[in-house]
Amino acid sequence: MHPSKITILSCSLDPQSRSRRIAREAERLLQEKRCEVEFIDLQDLELPAFDNSNCYEHPSYDRLYRAIRNADGVLLALPIYNWSVGSAAKSLIELTGATGAEGRKSAWFDQLVTFICSGGLPHSYMAYGSLAMSLMLDFKCVINPYVVYATERDWIDGTILSDTLAARLRKTIEVKLELSSRLNSRAYRSDWEI
Repeated sequence: MHPSKITILSCSLDPQSRSRRIAREAERLLQEKRCEVEFIDLQDLELPAFDNSNCYEHPSYDRLYRAIRNADGVLLALPIYNWSVGSAAKSLIELTGATGAEGRKSAWFDQLVTFICSGGLPHSYMAYGSLAMSLMLDFKCVINPYVVYATERDWIDGTILSDTLAARLRKTIEVKLELSSRLNSRAYRSDWEI
């Protein structure tokens, strides 16, 4: 069996992003498990505004589309702002999720998605829920029920993952890989056309 291909999409534009730090640790854990990992940081990539027309000609579109579509699973690392996911994540999904004209098909169909979120307050832990529901209903994504949600309380000196956060991340990665293995063995992916 081939190694799992996992795409990590870091969706924070903050240079000091905590979700990015967690995503980098997730990358390390996945590489330890011999996964093929592609790490894309939206901070380093120009993301065109979604206009359902010229945006598909932007060089970032093709790279992002292929990274999502060709993965065995996607890990979305997100900041939580104002009780919701950061706007860069929504822009990413609008760009790579459009279907319709000229045979365009969403990259997200049947994708296994895991969320890693960082927010300011502990009680924002369900803020990713509307995005997860949208991915599930719109694109038939399988959502990993294990989610990492971290706040400043989950860090030691603001830079090191606490033991609790590190354990939560390890469990989330283990479940992601188990789901990926089971789903890929059943060849669940379809060629849905909407």
